[in-house]
Amino acid sequence: MLEYVNMNSESLYLCILPLTKKKCLLKEIIIAVQSYFKAHDFIKEHKLWRWILIPGIIYAILFGVSIYFFGKSATAVISYLTIDTGLQNWLDKLHSSWLGFLFAVGGVILWLILMLLYFSLFKYIWLIIGAPLFSFLSDKTFSILKGDEYTFDIKRYLAHVKRGISIAIRNSLWQTVYVISIIFLSLLPFVGWATPILAVMIECYYYGFSMMDYSCEGNKMNSANATDFISQHKGLAIGNGIVFYLMHFVVFIGWILAPSYAIIASAISMQELKSKK
Repeated sequence: MLEYVNMNSESLYLCILPLTKKKCLLKEIIIAVQSYFKAHDFIKEHKLWRWILIPGIIYAILFGVSIYFFGKSATAVISYLTIDTGLQNWLDKLHSSWLGFLFAVGGVILWLILMLLYFSLFKYIWLIIGAPLFSFLSDKTFSILKGDEYTFDIKRYLAHVKRGISIAIRNSLWQTVYVISIIFLSLLPFVGWATPILAVMIECYYYGFSMMDYSCEGNKMNSANATDFISQHKGLAIGNGIVFYLMHFVVFIGWILAPSYAIIASAISMQELKSKK
């Protein structure tokens, strides 16, 4: 069974589904993860470090400062909900260790989700600010992959930047709606314990979506075709977002490399998927 997307009246077969869509999803996630390793070799081979290190250092400093204040803000919210509202005194009067345990776990989960919400907002601000760099890196990467000489076209470049900003704003609004809904779910015992995983998966998908759109634009897809393509190939977006998040566990170095590696890996994964048509 073949899955394809129509692009400028030309049908490109992009993915061979092995028996089920679940297997294809896993296959696409693997392609996206492997693309990060290929992105590292690609950057070294084509000497792209100067376009990565300076903006990456700025991102890392802003991220470190933001995560510190985000943590204090999330702690203040939990303190208000438990102490200022009188909830903690009510729990103490009940003398129920089991109920206290449930609320303690719920507090930790709520703190994690609030941190994810803050990180999401920071991430989209950076996507908007960094759109000029991401557009340039995406165009340059596709030129190299296609074997063409990169030529700077100011009109096309500005259109690319505008599209990147609009996609970032659109995704931030949709994701905020989902995350706020998850925050309410996190307040429920037992059911709420799974919400951090759900929130992370949504985060990964929407960040990967923004990176994939640059690649779709490089393949001359309009916004409607790009949205349709990414929705059919969620594995590429999720895999891209997963590695992006994992890189943030490598303090400072991972923060520097994560954004630019994500955009280049997205282009490589898109090219690899096309090669399997």
